[in-house]
Formats: sequence, structure tokens, C-alpha cells
Amino acid sequence: MSDLRRLPNLSALRAFEAAARHENFSRAAEELHLTHGAISHQVRGLENDLGLALFARKGRQVKVTPEGRRFALTVGRALGEIAAAAEALRPGRNCQRLTISSIPSFAARWLAPRLGRFIELHPEVEVVLQASSTLQDLHLEGIDVGIRFGRGQYPGLLSERLMGDIYYPVVSPRYRGGDLPATPAALAQATLLRSNEPWLPWFRAAGLSLAEPAGGVMFEDLSMLIRSAVDGDGVALVRHVVAMQELASGQLLRLFELATPSPDDYYFVTPPGAAAKPQVQAFRAWLLAEIAQFAPQLRLT
Repeated sequence: MSDLRRLPNLSALRAFEAAARHENFSRAAEELHLTHGAISHQVRGLENDLGLALFARKGRQVKVTPEGRRFALTVGRALGEIAAAAEALRPGRNCQRLTISSIPSFAARWLAPRLGRFIELHPEVEVVLQASSTLQDLHLEGIDVGIRFGRGQYPGLLSERLMGDIYYPVVSPRYRGGDLPATPAALAQATLLRSNEPWLPWFRAAGLSLAEPAGGVMFEDLSMLIRSAVDGDGVALVRHVVAMQELASGQLLRLFELATPSPDDYYFVTPPGAAAKPQVQAFRAWLLAEIAQFAPQLRLT
């Protein structure tokens, strides 16, 4: 039997597992209702206890090391088993747990605002929604459903296409005092915000010979890209699912009618062993019905 006296601090393990899953101390802090500094302090303490670095740090950017990733999977499974065992002991609980993992942009801006309707229809289901930009191992981490954005090649998992997405430029109505680009060609004189999503396909569809924007900030977090556009810093090329809340509120305006299709699609993926669970089947049916209502918004023109 292992010596439990050598067990690391449980609070530090929770902080580390969340930080490794998100690869972001701020998101881990939000999940655990702690401060960024508290997460950093607990992770440092765990690293000192173990005698090795679990994250590679560059400024405020962190990347989990290979050793850290393996340890995080073990810790996640162990914490999950403890949580499940504790839940089984609580009286009067007859819930079916449904664990969903999604890319952050889809989780925050499309799925989370709608989940209340699913819960109203299925009060017997306890939903756990995880937002992660990393490609989680659904088998190892005990996740029932993954919402992924890609090409549909997910070995060992059941995969079903949900919908595509479209790209178009958006801008704050306050950009340059309201002097907004009137034609696609006017983008040559505009400040174009950059992200991992290239501008070139939209330029080509618009008949423009502009080069991919260079210099300035490269936004890897799409929420930060949207915030910069809302603040009037420039014109952003966005996916509809990411920007629709700000468009509906008037914080952003869509420029032009032209849209280009995303090369990636949203997929519903699940481990074969989870596909038959009643809560997974109920969620899939509800999700497909919601998407059927939403899909007309994704017309290219």
C-alpha cells in the first residue's frame, strides 16, 4: 500500500489539474474561484514538492510539460473517482451526470447560453461543462461528449458532424469615429486585427489582392480578438458563432454581405462506451434540434 503521508497537498493537486487542463492559470482560477496568484503559488509549491517543473513558463504564458501532462491525467482520473464516490454517498441524489468538453469559444458563446433549455427538459441530468482548448482524451478523462472543431478525424471515437461556420469582417460602430470601410477594397486602409484565422480566403473571395496582415498583436484567444474589435482597435475577421452576441447587442457591426465557409466544422464526438448512456442520447437529440434552428444563420450570403 502506498504511503499516504507522501500524498501532495490536495488543494495544490486541484489547482495543478485545472491549470494543466486549461494551460492557463487565469482560467483555472476562474473555475476554482481563486486568484491567479493563488493558482501560481499552489502549482509552485507542488513543483517544489515533486522536485521538477510541471509547466514551462514564458512571461504569463504557460505550457504543461510532458511529465506534467501525464501527471495531470492521473490526477484528473483520481479526483474524478473521488468526486463520483462522494456523489454516490449523498442521499436523495438520483442524477445522471453528463460531462461535456468543448472548445472555449463554442462553450461560452453558443452552448452555455442554451444549456438551460436542456436542463429544463431533463432535470434528472447533472451537466458538467468543461471548456478546453487542448485536445482532451475523452476515454482517460471520463468525458461523455466532446464538441470539437476540426475535420472529423478522431480515432477511437464516434464522430458526427454538427454544423459548419462562416467568416466575415466585423467592426465597432465607434471605429475611427464611425468612418467605417464602405467597400471591401477600403480594408486596404483599415487596421486589420490578426488571429490564427487567416484573412486570405476572404480577401480572395472578395476579389482583393491584399496580402495577409502582418505585425501588431496576434490574438490566439478569440474572446480577446472580439474585445479588441469592440474597443474600436480595428476590423476583425470572425466566425459567426464567436461574434453573434456582440452583433446582436450592436457592439459590433458586420461589414459587407460576403462570407466564406470555415474549412473546419463542429463535431459531436463520444467514446463508444458512453454513446448508449441515456443522458448522452438525450443531449445529442436536443443539440441536433437546437442546431437545426440555428443553421439558417450560417448562409454564406
